[in-house]
Amino acid sequence: MFPTKTLFSFILLVSFYSVSAQVDYFPERNAIWLEKTPSELNVDLEWLNDAVDFAKENEYSGSRDLRIAILKGFAREPFHEILGPTKKRGGPAGLILKDGYVVAKWGDTKRVDMTFSVTKSFLSTVTGLGIDKGLITNETDFAKDYIWDGTFDGRHNSKITWQHLLQQNSDWSGELWGGKDWADRPPREGDLDDWKNRALKEPGTHMEYNDVRVNVLAYSALHVWRKPLPQVLKEEVMDKIGASTTWRWFGYENAWTTIDGLKMKSVTGGGHSGAGLFISAEDMARFGVLFLNNGKWKNEQLISEDWIQRAITPSQPNVNYGYMWWLNKKGPRHWENVSEDIYYAAGFGGNFIVVDRTHNVVVVTRWLEPSKVGEFMQKLTKALD
Repeated sequence: MFPTKTLFSFILLVSFYSVSAQVDYFPERNAIWLEKTPSELNVDLEWLNDAVDFAKENEYSGSRDLRIAILKGFAREPFHEILGPTKKRGGPAGLILKDGYVVAKWGDTKRVDMTFSVTKSFLSTVTGLGIDKGLITNETDFAKDYIWDGTFDGRHNSKITWQHLLQQNSDWSGELWGGKDWADRPPREGDLDDWKNRALKEPGTHMEYNDVRVNVLAYSALHVWRKPLPQVLKEEVMDKIGASTTWRWFGYENAWTTIDGLKMKSVTGGGHSGAGLFISAEDMARFGVLFLNNGKWKNEQLISEDWIQRAITPSQPNVNYGYMWWLNKKGPRHWENVSEDIYYAAGFGGNFIVVDRTHNVVVVTRWLEPSKVGEFMQKLTKALD
């Protein structure tokens, strides 16, 4: 008879494999991505065109000058300023991949643009690789047992685990690179005194989207890896999936630390004060295909299937959020009439990597009005069903 824990893991594994997708085409670096017609892939052309037209016609309403869009979008944050690189963006762009092949694309899919909080899903992956390789024993370990410089000191912060950081429910309290946790996306109610003197939530009980705390995860992962996270991502993932040489992962201008006698830049998990991942739609699509194929590229397992399953398991306080991946489960952030076996990376301005395991599909959209993505996915689902 199986022990309870073993049985639970077995059930999870069976449910994972029951919906697991498989891809047998992996484009080489700089190759022209192979396309197939909708009819070859059993996709309805009319609904597909409707979805693509919808994406092109519903461009994000913010300025194409992203410095302006950022400052306006986060204007209510006290002390908010641009701390890292930004870049003017292009127009709507995207790809729809079925079974690994391009079935539709629009806009300039090779243009490098900011991707904002899509970066968080890359950060989650780099952290997961640290666990896969034994640098972190388990994400349920306390972060203080790995980072001893005061970042996790105190009665509250000492309770925080890596899992709490990944699920954005740590309620870490402090300041990093000049950013104060309470000033990042503050509540609609109250003022500075209320925000500064708020009661802290027990780690693991309340999710709050907060870039300062995400950057604490990036800082902590840097110290565990002992080398810059862009280098880790390049060597462990991006080079192996044939990504171009154009993507960059930036940190704030002042975000420097010293490890092994070397000054290293700590990157951000988003771009709402600048920085984050700058990347093309095609390189985003490669990353999506890697996840659709359960962490395997060609014959090499780059990310463990076990990690991916844990990363897309709903967190206790938010059924729509895993380890920095959004989940299309029934909850506050549910896309109606779309498969619940979908998870996705999402960023400011309408940047998305959507992994649809039910239909063996990856979708990348750039600069789609964020409130319209659910409707876009409804139209696409009609083309796939």
